[in-house]
Amino acid sequence: MPDLHRAKTVSFSLALASASPPLPSQGRFLRAFFGIGALVLGLAACGKGEAPKGPPGSGMPPPEVGVVTVAPRDVGLLTELPGRLEASRVAQVRARVAGIVQERLFREGSDVKAGQPLYRIDAAPYAAAVQSAQATLARAEANLSQSSALARRYKPLLEANAVSQQEYANAVAAEQAGRADVAAAKAAIATAQINLKYASVVAPISGRIGRALVTEGALVGQGEATPLAVIQQINPLYVNFTQSAAQVMQLRRAMEEGRLQRASGKDAASVRLVLEDGTEYGEPARLLFSDLTVDPGTGQITLRAEVPNPGMRLLPGLYVRVRLEQAQASNAVLLPQQAVTRAAGGDTVLVVAADGKAQPRKVQLGGQQNGHWVVLAGLEKGEQVVVDGFQKIRGTAPVKPVPWTAPGSQAAAAPAAASSAPKR
Repeated sequence: MPDLHRAKTVSFSLALASASPPLPSQGRFLRAFFGIGALVLGLAACGKGEAPKGPPGSGMPPPEVGVVTVAPRDVGLLTELPGRLEASRVAQVRARVAGIVQERLFREGSDVKAGQPLYRIDAAPYAAAVQSAQATLARAEANLSQSSALARRYKPLLEANAVSQQEYANAVAAEQAGRADVAAAKAAIATAQINLKYASVVAPISGRIGRALVTEGALVGQGEATPLAVIQQINPLYVNFTQSAAQVMQLRRAMEEGRLQRASGKDAASVRLVLEDGTEYGEPARLLFSDLTVDPGTGQITLRAEVPNPGMRLLPGLYVRVRLEQAQASNAVLLPQQAVTRAAGGDTVLVVAADGKAQPRKVQLGGQQNGHWVVLAGLEKGEQVVVDGFQKIRGTAPVKPVPWTAPGSQAAAAPAAASSAPKR
């Protein structure tokens, strides 16, 4: 049939070309026009006649979907909470005596030791006060010596009735007053020496000192203890953070019922810091305490942890994220977040059955960590959960499960494979 149709088309074209004798110029044009038309029609008819027809019912191979195999294990339940760092010890250096600052003896921002001199205040008035107190003590001791001698002399005379009882009592009282004057003079010397010592301002604790709050020539301590500098101990640091009281009660109830167990089998929770750039701080923190009182305004409980800071990378006042592991779930599964569909009716995943069909399955979630959901119930060991290739699934059509690899691990494996290739 295609050949007959092609023959009729060519014959019809030739008949039209020979029907009326055209002019010489028109003849060439018409012959070219009808020749091209016949060729196009012939090719179209040939194409239609030779189009292959696939056998009905022939299907493509099942589409590949990325899956992960369920492997239950003990998973720590992590909670990220906002926190703020503060120095473990803070001391304000103040002027404890009045005077003119003569010299600053430290470099701003440096580390200082306890007892290290920081400022020198004019000590001349206090040195003079010490000398005056010492002179007062000498005079009191001389008076005491005289009154003691008089009391000793009157005692035998009293027995011989050579002096009256009143005269002897006056001598004894004078001796006691002299002893009191000596004690007062000694206390005055101690006070003067303390003030003289305070003229040299020293560091009360070891730590890092900030900027100087006064300069040489400033009058300090006049009427109040003038702040001179601040010293902070930043190794270790404290991180203060808050947690919902309802969440704390829920965790305690779950541990009492046996659904959860304490983190790592210890009384203290595991604490890690996440910095502002998203990286995790290398040193683990240690939970010190949780407050016994719930803030009535926010319903939060305050917690504090101690953070080692040997390299002085962390600074007081820095805001961080506290990754807190207070409990562990037994036989839990970590799934990538894209594998779980969250809806009002419940959380579901797609599981590849034995016949290759993807079936929805309801699961119970216990929180998220590092881009994964913690699945507490709903999955069995060895099942394959779809993670990638959802757009390839068509109803109940079977699929081909292939192991899924995280994009980051593929990128990390490529340089390793390149470095292990033999050199030519």
